[in-house]
Amino acid sequence: MFPPFDYFEHRRACQQKQLERSSRIANLPSEYHSPVSAQDRVILEKSVEELVHHVRKDIIQPIDILRSYGKVAIKAHQKTNCLTEVMIRPGAETWVKSDINSKGPLAGVPISLKDSVIVGGFDVSVGYSRNTSKPCEQDGALVRLLKDAGAVPYVKTNIPISLLSFESANDLWGRSTNPHNSKYSPGGSTGGESALLACGGSRIGIGSDVAGSVRAPAHFAGIYALRCSTGRWPKTGMRTSMPGQEGIPSVASPMARSLADLVYFTESIISMKPWTYDHSVHPIEWQADQQIRIKQKEKFRIALKAEGHELVWIDPPSPYEGLVIASSLLNSDGCKTFGSFFRTGEWNDPGARQMHFYMSIPRPLKYLYYLWVRYARRDSIWAGLLENFHKKSAFEQWKLVARREEYKARWHSWWQDEVKLDFLLTPPNATPAVPHGGMKDAVSSCGYTFLFNLLDYTSGVLPVTHVDKALDQLPVRFDFNKLNGVAKGAYKHYDANAMDGLPVGVQVVGQRLQEEKILTVMQRIEDALEKHGGKYEGLPLEP
Repeated sequence: MFPPFDYFEHRRACQQKQLERSSRIANLPSEYHSPVSAQDRVILEKSVEELVHHVRKDIIQPIDILRSYGKVAIKAHQKTNCLTEVMIRPGAETWVKSDINSKGPLAGVPISLKDSVIVGGFDVSVGYSRNTSKPCEQDGALVRLLKDAGAVPYVKTNIPISLLSFESANDLWGRSTNPHNSKYSPGGSTGGESALLACGGSRIGIGSDVAGSVRAPAHFAGIYALRCSTGRWPKTGMRTSMPGQEGIPSVASPMARSLADLVYFTESIISMKPWTYDHSVHPIEWQADQQIRIKQKEKFRIALKAEGHELVWIDPPSPYEGLVIASSLLNSDGCKTFGSFFRTGEWNDPGARQMHFYMSIPRPLKYLYYLWVRYARRDSIWAGLLENFHKKSAFEQWKLVARREEYKARWHSWWQDEVKLDFLLTPPNATPAVPHGGMKDAVSSCGYTFLFNLLDYTSGVLPVTHVDKALDQLPVRFDFNKLNGVAKGAYKHYDANAMDGLPVGVQVVGQRLQEEKILTVMQRIEDALEKHGGKYEGLPLEP
């Protein structure tokens, strides 16, 4: 149906999908609606590796694991609205009882998936109503790999429409909330996943990351995530709001409730030889020697002072230049592709809407606005982003790609030849979780994660503490009015009193294809925090 009459199709699709979700939850077997039992807690407290061991030894049955996690997932959804597709249909329990690969590295382990993952028999909405009532005929390559490994995909999780936000809301499924504070976002674009993991409704899940979409949710919700380099983790079998966009490639990446689970999960997927499922994966086996070397290394070039390591203050190639290049590449089509999927009246994320607005301003008017921002407001940072934010021709796109490659080469030379770092420690974001609607202002403050998508560096996030309203007030001399436009967008919503108790993470960054190294460094950091009495404590399981 053509606009504006497709508005009625949009409303019907939203009502249909929400009714379908409610019906699937209501019609689950009674075991999924009962209170969490002592036996459930025994299962829920075991690591993924322990669960696999018990399944192989026939000590715990996969159906019992599925019911325990399904039960908590439903409770998490009632609290945070984190689920989209509930995939525990009548035949699923029969399959779990008889047909899973009990010898696989993920034998019997339930796994949650971002809504964009292709699962046979279910829609892949990506938050758009026009993508509904089109169930996939068969599993995508990623899900086939997971099932061959013995895993049990059981729920899909919420996302922002367009996938371009650190919030997770859309007309189709509604808004997901942060389990630590319902007034805040759980992150995006893999925000439903982070909320589910934080609540204990899953131990491992899969998201995707093009500007921080697994790392920001990990930081916001207090979980663990690894942004893999392109070619290390399978991505075939996922859909996106920007098919064909390769200026900043999106990567599928693992998320987990604990670091031990994140490590085991990542190694398990690599052990399945994902290059035999996905042409884009490099045939690189798991590098256990990297783990051993990092575990045994006594002193790092940059890490934690309390552990006797050398902390180096750095002056790398301009991160701001990286933000300019990355934002220009990601939206070089003028925001046309992700905008093409909307129906009349369909709600758009405020951050994505803001990008589309700036992109649509006629260039002569935008140039006048740029001059006013740069010379009247004296804000060269915000002006520089505006100056480059327009639809690119093929000629301009090629020049941008060349500039990207030159920038990446400068970073490589700086890292390898000048500072000789072991790894970087950075914040994952300028602030903790944003309040609902906050991405309208904070849409450009994603540079702490976006930079490493541009560079294609392996980077992980682990939670380290919580906001403390007594310790985390802004300095008395902090002057909001002197900030540039990007910083204002972030700090406009910073309120230590309102944010009290929200998780705070740290980002660990290595160079390309260093997944084993970064996971081991994350473990060294968590061990150091535990040694000094400061290991992060996540949310307890609700009764």
